[in-house]
Amino acid sequence: MPIDVVRAGEIAELNVTEGAHQRGSEMEMVADGMVRFPAFDLPLSSYMSEPARREFCRRAQRMPPVGHDRTIAQYRAAMDEHFYKPRLARALAQFPAHIREERIAGVRVHRVTPRAGVAPHNRARLLINLHGGGFCVGAGAGALLESVPIAVAAGIEVVAVDYRQGPEFEFPAASEDVAAVYHTLLECFTPASLGIFGVSAGGVLTAMTIAWLDRHNLPKPAAIALISAPADNIWGGDSRFTVPPMFDMPSPSPDPNPPPTGMPYVRTADLCNPLVSPTVSPELLARFPPTLIITGTRAGEMSAAVHSHARLVSAGVDASLHVWEGMWHGFTEDFELPEAQEALSVLLRFWNRHLGLTG
Repeated sequence: MPIDVVRAGEIAELNVTEGAHQRGSEMEMVADGMVRFPAFDLPLSSYMSEPARREFCRRAQRMPPVGHDRTIAQYRAAMDEHFYKPRLARALAQFPAHIREERIAGVRVHRVTPRAGVAPHNRARLLINLHGGGFCVGAGAGALLESVPIAVAAGIEVVAVDYRQGPEFEFPAASEDVAAVYHTLLECFTPASLGIFGVSAGGVLTAMTIAWLDRHNLPKPAAIALISAPADNIWGGDSRFTVPPMFDMPSPSPDPNPPPTGMPYVRTADLCNPLVSPTVSPELLARFPPTLIITGTRAGEMSAAVHSHARLVSAGVDASLHVWEGMWHGFTEDFELPEAQEALSVLLRFWNRHLGLTG
């Protein structure tokens, strides 16, 4: 039975049986189920929007010009200049917001509110953002880039937390900071009216925060959202190997489980600690609030995110998984894309469904 395959903008017909036979003759089973594939052409997904196709092709040219010889301060400055601040300026033009910096429990935060005001039904609700950036960058402009579109689109206040990062600090510094801010906010908001979300490392930290609150017998928020992130620091599975070549990066060498984190904030020795990787504990996961997971098929965390969703569902949690075809890690930060706007709509419906209405 023939199927259609898109290659270089043209439609070619391929016989499934013959194609499988040809590919199989070039494939090599090495050992223990490891398969070595020959090089092959991977076209852009036919399901991607035209803006997403253009953005995917531009991403390599838009990476900050930083190298391994840079200090952490230089790396953060380069990320702000070339990545976060230009996007934040565009976000504020599209999503007008008031931003106020302050300290809560000694931790720097930014309060983000819509310039048009908080919607009446959200006045007793609050969202807490934990920014991404590999636990080493993203404070300030990166956190605001994640917070501004959601605050304005939802008509809700967002508190973006600039938690302590590596390499200056290690686990559990960030969990302690987030818990301190959260505990203070409970003086004005009920747990049922609070939600926590984050992108990438911020999504992982969101799951880690639930584990930390559980360990310290603090009430949990109404719901959490893990965007471009699993519920742990162990990023394994197929996408860890298949995605890097799409972005002109080598696939990692096969590692013993769990694979190393590669981030200065989390030590490899801590990866199987439930406070770092909650999915290792079914008992802990069973106490998670409703959880939304967002990822894409060209995102390195996709397999880990799918695995986290399966573990949450197995533990009896009200967990939802949304996977966008052709989308990459952190695609929601490209807020102009149709796919990012769809993800934003999913987030808004999720918060409206789970956050309480009374304070």
